[in-house]
Amino acid sequence: MEHNHHSVLVVEDNPDIASQLCDFLAEKGFVVDYAKSGRLAIALALENNFDVIILDLSLPDIDGIAVCEHIKQSCSPVPPILMLTARDSIEHKVEGFGVGADDYLTKPFLLEEVYLRCIALTRRHRLHQLKVINVGELSINVSTNEVTRNNQAIKLSSTDFKILCILAEAFPNAVSKRYLVDKIWGEDAPETDAVRSHMYTLRSAVDKPFTYGMIKTVHGIGFRLDIPEL
Repeated sequence: MEHNHHSVLVVEDNPDIASQLCDFLAEKGFVVDYAKSGRLAIALALENNFDVIILDLSLPDIDGIAVCEHIKQSCSPVPPILMLTARDSIEHKVEGFGVGADDYLTKPFLLEEVYLRCIALTRRHRLHQLKVINVGELSINVSTNEVTRNNQAIKLSSTDFKILCILAEAFPNAVSKRYLVDKIWGEDAPETDAVRSHMYTLRSAVDKPFTYGMIKTVHGIGFRLDIPEL
């Protein structure tokens, strides 16, 4: 078993569940910290750069949704959050994702499953911290918003840049139109088919001047980046 030395904060007011989680994750090589209240969780999250936070939604002092929102708005870098809840209702999922939760498990859960979710979240998070994402001839600098293809600079509007980043992070998988709308416009989704017009300008910049198209439409699903087989 590789020891990853990721740090995790377990926020859980049930002492039995908390000690099971803490012991299991510590055995798996995580550096574990623990909070039994929302207030303590927020304080610890601000002091330490946790790689992942496991957050129970039903806490004695502050609602877990509010804790999640606070951590996502105040911490830098922002840690990924895995929400735990006994309430398997869609409203809480929607509410949790609305304040930035990254993943979701309902009780009862398997400890192994919690561990696997934590590992997946830390991996994805690390990818986001890379300053440059490379896909084939395409190079995207996330911190300076610069894009090059075949070492030629490409100028993009800020929305087109965001769309390209989402496609690059998902590569080689497709991204649905719905996901793009949610991620980029959220509640303020425009009435018109904005994705289509942005795809047009994005393709004009990223594909047109070059020998082959990298932005593919996947019918019935959405869009993805593509590298030709050599």
